[in-house]
Amino acid sequence: MPDHNKVRFGSAEKLAAMTSASARTPPWQSETLTDVLSIQLYIPIGHASGDSLGQNSGSQLYSPEERKRRDSSVWTLVQGVLAPLQFLIFLVSLVLVVRYLATGEGYLPATASIVIKTFALYAIMITGSIWEKVVFGRYLFAPAFFWEDVFSMLVLALHTAYLAALYLDALAPRELMVLALAAYAAYVVNAAQFLLKLRAARRDSAGRVQQTSEMIGHVQ
Repeated sequence: MPDHNKVRFGSAEKLAAMTSASARTPPWQSETLTDVLSIQLYIPIGHASGDSLGQNSGSQLYSPEERKRRDSSVWTLVQGVLAPLQFLIFLVSLVLVVRYLATGEGYLPATASIVIKTFALYAIMITGSIWEKVVFGRYLFAPAFFWEDVFSMLVLALHTAYLAALYLDALAPRELMVLALAAYAAYVVNAAQFLLKLRAARRDSAGRVQQTSEMIGHVQ
């Protein structure tokens, strides 16, 4: 006859080991950090993968398979580097653009900063699309981030419109700066969209940790 106490203790040991292993996960594969990195602050961080809330098991943003692919992909780290870098470029450029509009000085530095910001956006869009393909098999418009990606297209279009107007000399300097501000406003809205999804991912992570703890308590 099996010893039920040993069975329960063995189950508790397994669950505790799983929890301990999760705590030892390398920092770049941790749930919170990878979600932060994936936000991309253009985010497309940017892109994060998974099914829409409510479309897969429970309200999880990531299926187990998607989470494994995300955590093992080098493109997650690439996005984590590019996202804050682009945000810093944005802040510097914003100061230069506002300075020019307020004083009429510093047109060349402001223009250079907008061009750099635009190419940073292109870089994160391209690498983010590759990341999205690796994680769940499509380059854009993952269900969980469909509308974020749609709005990202607007951000991309406004930045590209600035480059085109600059190259073709289609707008006056002040009008170019106003167009850049419109592109930056869209960028901020897009970043906010991804931040909201980050909060949802954190709730998902916290919920799974709590569920594991409850399971450990039940089997002990």
